[in-house]
Amino acid sequence: MGIGRACALLLAAEGANVVVGDIDEQACQNTAQDIQAAGGQACWMAADMAEWGQVQRLVETTLEAYGRLDILFTSVGIYARGKLTELDERVWDRIMQVNVKSAFLLCKAAIPALQHAGGGSIILTSSSVGWSGAAPNVAAYAASKFAITGLTKALACEVLGDNIRVNCLCPGPVETPMLRDWINESDEPEKLEATQTQPVLLKRFGTPQEMAELALFLASDASTYMTGSIVVADGGATAWYGL
Repeated sequence: MGIGRACALLLAAEGANVVVGDIDEQACQNTAQDIQAAGGQACWMAADMAEWGQVQRLVETTLEAYGRLDILFTSVGIYARGKLTELDERVWDRIMQVNVKSAFLLCKAAIPALQHAGGGSIILTSSSVGWSGAAPNVAAYAASKFAITGLTKALACEVLGDNIRVNCLCPGPVETPMLRDWINESDEPEKLEATQTQPVLLKRFGTPQEMAELALFLASDASTYMTGSIVVADGGATAWYGL
């Protein structure tokens, strides 16, 4: 859904053979079928990205379908709000499992295939909350996203000799199903939406397509001098925070 879906559609439109993986089987199938309907190449596999065996199978499916792996784009995340002192330990653990462990497992499974292909590009998705800004009541989410930016930098150093580049996309507030559901479920949706866009200089949410364009750049040869980089796309919110 959201950013992951937009990225899959755009990469396919640019000629990539895409394997779509998601825990939501219907979302996987819909995205792959939309790619195929537009004339692109895609297959799909429902998988829990926090389970090692399923992640391994996802990479194996990619190699069986297309013979090689050149790009790994991860956009896996859940979100929960709450004061740290009131946060259930199980919620903390689940956020870390989905947001951080999934990135670890996907990279662990994909790197041997990327090495075999002679190199490639890994693009991880963090958040502006995992780079320079934060807010009250998002400690677990922020901690998980800061972990992704740290993983990006460390892994970029680790696989440098394999011709594998590792970069990280840090979106600000983007109009995704997850964000929209959170807003609509609040007591005052309009007020909450205004609060979310208030620090954004462009005064609007970003779009999944805008994030996909950046992912495409990081996947392409146009960004061959970039590795270990954190690309922030937050509509100017970072500039606002710095005032």
